Amino acid sequence: MSKVTERVLALAEPVAAGCGCEVWDVEYVREAGAWYLRLYIDKPGGVSIDDCEAVSRALDPILDEADPIPTSYIFEVSSAGAERVLKRPGDFERFLGEQVEVRHYQPVQGVKSHTGELVSRSEDGAVTIRVNGDEISFPSAQVAQVRLRMTI
Repeated sequence: MSKVTERVLALAEPVAAGCGCEVWDVEYVREAGAWYLRLYIDKPGGVSIDDCEAVSRALDPILDEADPIPTSYIFEVSSAGAERVLKRPGDFERFLGEQVEVRHYQPVQGVKSHTGELVSRSEDGAVTIRVNGDEISFPSAQVAQVRLRMTI
């Protein structure tokens, strides 16, 4: 995490908790010539537009006062989403046994992604999934992204 996102995370966590939510992720990215500060929130049972609005309204004056970003930016609060990206070790622990898609930097076994049940993530970032009863491990150097997958 960058210093900006770490600072915003520290400011946002108690605000989100006060609104009954948790911060899933913070992004500070440049897109189409503008800077965006995005806060992704989650809560049991899912996030509503009202939750996003409540967190945004409560956090906006705190960000204005703390001024963690010296330039102008667009502030957005949204749900982490059903098919969210798993990043932190706790994310992987929380979703053990769930369906995930492991995307690769380069094709592995001839494909750019594998989908299966999340079995583990090691301290060095290797990810193991179960596909048709077989466990497949991918070293961290092959793992570009791990995302939850909706099952129908």
